[in-house]
Amino acid sequence: MVDTAPMNSTATDVVLRAKDCDIYYGSYRAVRDVSIDIPKNKVTAFIGPSGCGKSTVLRCFNRLNDLIEVFHLEGKMTYHGQDLYAPDVDPVEVRRRIGMVFQRPNPFPKTIYDNVAYGPRTINYEGDMDELVETSLRRAALWDEVKDKLQESGFSLSGGQQQRLCIARTIAVQPEVVLMDEPCSALDPISTLKVEDLMKELTQDYTIIIVTHNMQQATRVADYTAFFNAEVVEGAGGKVGYLAEFDVTQKIFTDPSREETRDYVTGRFG
Repeated sequence: MVDTAPMNSTATDVVLRAKDCDIYYGSYRAVRDVSIDIPKNKVTAFIGPSGCGKSTVLRCFNRLNDLIEVFHLEGKMTYHGQDLYAPDVDPVEVRRRIGMVFQRPNPFPKTIYDNVAYGPRTINYEGDMDELVETSLRRAALWDEVKDKLQESGFSLSGGQQQRLCIARTIAVQPEVVLMDEPCSALDPISTLKVEDLMKELTQDYTIIIVTHNMQQATRVADYTAFFNAEVVEGAGGKVGYLAEFDVTQKIFTDPSREETRDYVTGRFG
């Protein structure tokens, strides 16, 4: 069992919390015993080998796994102390407050303006839409590049610009948390650095969790890092992921507590 809270955190810092969580697809337990506190206005990175449950855990925080019929979760996940899986909790509202940016840029087949305005329109936003679109694009560090072509298709943008458009679309509905599932894996190095710089800037207003296979990226952007691993359990039906270690990023990469973490971050893993 690893410590559930990062160093130097207090209860008031915690936005999301997983406590003794097991994640199942049917009878197959894909992830076991996850306990972690996600601190407010920080970047937390999930790292680890393929198949260890990083994205599975990430998607539990905004209930995207609900869309998989055989999924169920045991244990407790909370947002500001509220059980995210309580019967009276609306998953649509959860996803508004806890937004998601996916691995590949996925703009809607709409104009740049309408991509950003889409979410606010669905929740009947009553403020100044032009101002909200501009503010969201500015926060995504994209306004200066698109302000003269807001009526052009989102597909007209480069891959890196499309990903920042998707970030603008996510923050337009004013979430508190932004989940990012390998948001730079399809981007070139220059676009990747722009998105990384954006992540650090966004922590002024948002809490960010990023899944990444790029350990250098984790060291550049993350305040805290969670290392997930997986083991083959006889009779389990496959590999079972688990949280091996969670701490401030510098400690994970320079002085980890567990040998398996050290092996992974130094390249001696498996």
